[in-house]
Amino acid sequence: MLRRSDENRAVTPGKAMRAVDRFIPSRSALDLDIAHYNLVKENTSGADVDLASEVASPSKEEYKKQLACAFLSGAGENAGSSGSAARNKILAFKSKAPVPSAGNENASRGVYTSNDAGSVKTKKMFRHVPSAPERILDAPELIDDYYLNLIDWGSSNQVAVALGGVVYLWNAESGDITQLMQTSADNTDDYVTSVQWGADGKHIAVGTNAAEVQIWDVARLKQVRTLRGHTARVGALAWNGTSLATGSRDNNIMMHDVRIREHCTSTLTSHSQEVCGLKWSPSGTQLASGGNDNLLHIWDHASIGNGTHLHRLDAHQAAVKALAWCPFQSNLLASGGGTADRCIKFWNTTTGAMLNSIDTHSQVCALQWNTHEREILSSHGYSQNQLCLWKYPTMQKMAEFTGHSARVLHMAQSPDGNTVVSAAADETLRFWKCFSDENASSKTKKLKENADASVLRRFAFR
Repeated sequence: MLRRSDENRAVTPGKAMRAVDRFIPSRSALDLDIAHYNLVKENTSGADVDLASEVASPSKEEYKKQLACAFLSGAGENAGSSGSAARNKILAFKSKAPVPSAGNENASRGVYTSNDAGSVKTKKMFRHVPSAPERILDAPELIDDYYLNLIDWGSSNQVAVALGGVVYLWNAESGDITQLMQTSADNTDDYVTSVQWGADGKHIAVGTNAAEVQIWDVARLKQVRTLRGHTARVGALAWNGTSLATGSRDNNIMMHDVRIREHCTSTLTSHSQEVCGLKWSPSGTQLASGGNDNLLHIWDHASIGNGTHLHRLDAHQAAVKALAWCPFQSNLLASGGGTADRCIKFWNTTTGAMLNSIDTHSQVCALQWNTHEREILSSHGYSQNQLCLWKYPTMQKMAEFTGHSARVLHMAQSPDGNTVVSAAADETLRFWKCFSDENASSKTKKLKENADASVLRRFAFR
């Protein structure tokens, strides 16, 4: 049987050749008159050239020379020189990339690399963060207890701090110090275990070692209510409108409505040891609770009356006191563990999934989110006793703040979100301008600088 050789087999052009788009030259880079002249010159046969040279008059020859000189920047031998080579092109198959418009920061700006125009400005990766505290307050008799919450900064720009059995208010604008309350002198075992401002900045809740929660009117310096129900000290408080959540060493969380006579609306019993951390989400829809049982619970406001938690998270290996809800993502929660854990963990509270975990190599006492940038500040105890500023979500350490000589137990943030106050077991409060808004006007900054005669202003409560 005869077979046709593959070498001689006819190939259908449509199948053998790929369909390729034809190239259309860029006419903006062409000089059409020069192109036409070159085409005519090259396509003229040798015979035609000889015939034309015989019949051409001297004046016509001179005209051709001048025309070639005008088109090609030189005639004869000079026409092919390097200086005129660029103009000898009949077709231009490429041209320079267009200059980008002003302010354009397209992700694909690599197409503009051939241009000499000004380079695109890149965003600053890091901002300047002052490493020294703005001022220092002496805080004698500040109790060295990891499980308490003894400082808070209210919307009225006043800092409440508990020193032993006394609560003081420091006005951040005037620098005035006022004593709000003092526990009973008859009970020497009683002292303040927690403080928490209401959202209105007019009322403050105070938890005591005697298992009471007192509500105070700050303007009148008067106690307006006492909430009872716990059987041990109340170390954690969290307001949500007119609702107040209280956590105690009796392992329970009580929900109170301060407007009604029978204030206790529900009791949550999921923790098996002291509750030391409580935080409502900014939207008020979820409550986070941390305990000495190494557990973190997420509660939904709609079902909290049933006493059932939404999520039970057991990834920490030590007490969970430090809790902070993200200001730019409603379902993002940061939590910090004690000495045996030393980790900051990030949670999706909708699904209960852990998003990230960072070992800080030190006890995590408190956490504060930056409301101006995607950053989070952590305060630490054993063994570093420092504050750390982290970039989120990379968790790259941006700055460290040192100065405290003992563990930094508590932190609170100013209403404008620029300053954080830290309270440590060395009985000092330090104010750090670590969240300063860089977009603030220079005039405002200058006024504040003039108001502070010294970088470090030191006061004493007593």
